[in-house]
Amino acid sequence: MALMDKHKQVKRQRLDRICEGIRPPILNGPMHPRPLVALLDGRDCTVEMPILKDVATVAFCDAQSTQEIHEKVLNEAVAALLYHTITLSRDDLEKFKGLRVIVRIGSGFDNVDVKAAAELGIAVCNVPASSVEETADTSLCLILNLYRRVTWMHQALREGTRASSVEQIREVAGGAARIRGETLGIIGLGRVGQAVALRAKAFGFSVIFYDPYLPDGVERSLGLQRMGTLQDLLIHSDCVSLHCSLNEHNHHLINDFTIKQMRQGAFLVNTSRGGLVDEKALAQALKEGRIRGAALDVHETEPFSFSTGPLKDAPNLICTPHTSWYSEQASVEAREEAAREVRRAITGRIPDSLKNCVNKEYLMAASQWPSMEAATVHPELNGATYRFPPGLINVAAAGGLPGAGAGVESLVSGTLAHGIAPVSHPPRAPSPGQPNKAEADRDIPSDQ
Repeated sequence: MALMDKHKQVKRQRLDRICEGIRPPILNGPMHPRPLVALLDGRDCTVEMPILKDVATVAFCDAQSTQEIHEKVLNEAVAALLYHTITLSRDDLEKFKGLRVIVRIGSGFDNVDVKAAAELGIAVCNVPASSVEETADTSLCLILNLYRRVTWMHQALREGTRASSVEQIREVAGGAARIRGETLGIIGLGRVGQAVALRAKAFGFSVIFYDPYLPDGVERSLGLQRMGTLQDLLIHSDCVSLHCSLNEHNHHLINDFTIKQMRQGAFLVNTSRGGLVDEKALAQALKEGRIRGAALDVHETEPFSFSTGPLKDAPNLICTPHTSWYSEQASVEAREEAAREVRRAITGRIPDSLKNCVNKEYLMAASQWPSMEAATVHPELNGATYRFPPGLINVAAAGGLPGAGAGVESLVSGTLAHGIAPVSHPPRAPSPGQPNKAEADRDIPSDQ
């Protein structure tokens, strides 16, 4: 019994020393150096670790802001993975001392200050293709729902409304409309926009689009009609669907002025980014009947709640919680591709080896980046959790699931370090312009 108490005391002392930021003695000789990769706003790294465990240490932070990220990650992480639930401003980026690459698990990267990252010498990447089908399917589902009013009919039945006579059916289903011959206007004909267009044509929509970034001739290859201006699209559309990124130029693209340019009684669908729509103007237009109905998967403030904000008492509105990007398959594919992008950064050169670097051209012009030296890694140390306040919160075992004593012991018997010396960021250069390539600037599965 005394021996067990002594053993527990030794373990407690070792754990305390880790929580205090003091590295314990290395019992079995020095470990090979390796880079630290941090999943910032998640806690499950079971998909990423098999891809990265032989070249890096993978830690998860489960943070909603950089204030919740452990100091070790801020000082030592060379790569960061993130979803859409954490925002990295310039001030946040400057907290990272050795960060070289950020990979957004999803397509949209408006939660990262790309200009500041470029000026700090940090490559920003995304995964643009993983949720194209899911987002397009959800978009069309919402469009059909607005036309056929399935949500409202279901709600009426749940509330006890009877629909046995023709008059009662007419009352319950009032507002339902025929789809064939209606004009669907798509703003942003990237991957998702094209997928929505092809699906909509099968239902009998006449599809038009506005996208100033696409070269001439795309409309002919897809059998669509191109509008020369946003105003032309709004005037001719019975339903408008947004599929463009959010940047400094199109914030509140749909506002009181543009809503007045839309057809009286048109529908609006947004599965891209909440900031594209001025929700106050939309709520007023719904109340006045200028817009017949709207369906939003993304919102200006997330997580969205009907109890607060300008949309809380808006009629004829469908809201979903930023899930149009999600399916089990898409989620796994996005995480795998994000991990492979990090692996390319570690084993190759930044930004030359990166597949989906959204600020690659600027980085290549600004600086020549050395490769990250990959080394032998002890996989049992992968998956450590770092979250503020400083200290060890949990350890994920080799399979990625939270572990207990064995994982802690493995941390005690080694040192969690990498061999990449902290780099000083290159001097600030003039901010690059917003990315304007079709692949990088339009498709934003809401992910993220």
